[in-house]
Amino acid sequence: MASAEQGGSSAEQGLSAGEYIQHHLTSLQFDLTTFSFNADASGFWVINVDTLFFSIVLGGVFLWLFYSVAARFTSDTPDGMQNFVEVMYEFVDTQVRDIFHGDSKLIAPLALTIFVWIWLMNFMDLLPVDGLPELAAVSGIDFLRIVPTADVNNTFGMSLSVFALVIFYSVKVKGAGGYARHLLGHPFGLWLAPFNLVLNLVEELAKPISLSLRLFGNMYAGELIFVLIALFTLGAGLSLAAVPMYLLHIILGLAWAIFHILIITLQAYIFMMLSIVYLSMAHTTDN
Repeated sequence: MASAEQGGSSAEQGLSAGEYIQHHLTSLQFDLTTFSFNADASGFWVINVDTLFFSIVLGGVFLWLFYSVAARFTSDTPDGMQNFVEVMYEFVDTQVRDIFHGDSKLIAPLALTIFVWIWLMNFMDLLPVDGLPELAAVSGIDFLRIVPTADVNNTFGMSLSVFALVIFYSVKVKGAGGYARHLLGHPFGLWLAPFNLVLNLVEELAKPISLSLRLFGNMYAGELIFVLIALFTLGAGLSLAAVPMYLLHIILGLAWAIFHILIITLQAYIFMMLSIVYLSMAHTTDN
């Protein structure tokens, strides 16, 4: 687990505490305007390569895992992985049936994808703090953040995707005119249309913002705490006097990792549930 990793890799022993933290919170960035990697770049045309890489890889893991289970599905003697996938499917399907009251075959697969994919991305926070970054450093990559959901660009992108579906289904179910009447006439009637529009726009825009920042904030805080725990043994060396620091590092790290398992699962669940709720609201004609 992340807590069991010795704080401060061999490539970072000369870093101060502040530099060590900053190093772990810096993404591998690529500037599309100059076509070069630049850790100090900023702006719309700068992408976080590590976020995209791990998001795509973990999405591929999810697709491969569920596809492989479906390909060898059997009702006679299912193996442990099939049982696990069936439990996950039934759990998500139950949540959708209880909350979503519209008519769409997309919502249940979408909810399952959201939950498993976000959980896999969150799980990266439990890997050793210096494990993959150290391997990247050996390969000549100076910066690497391995938790995609600790990047607000990732969480906001996912929330915007859900928001786009909410708008799409709102227009599809209510019609363009019906959706416009909802924005202008709810909740105080058309005679207060400007006031209603402001209220509804704030409510609509709050959905993707809150959805993204909740996930990002929790995962960023979890990542930062693991880095802070790693500071206990930053530059401690292998002397006998450093043994208590290593023991404290392991104890605190394991305790936080065990608690963090609950956090990563809860955050994936909350993102999935709120997405279902928002999409269910979009399918109603009287909200």
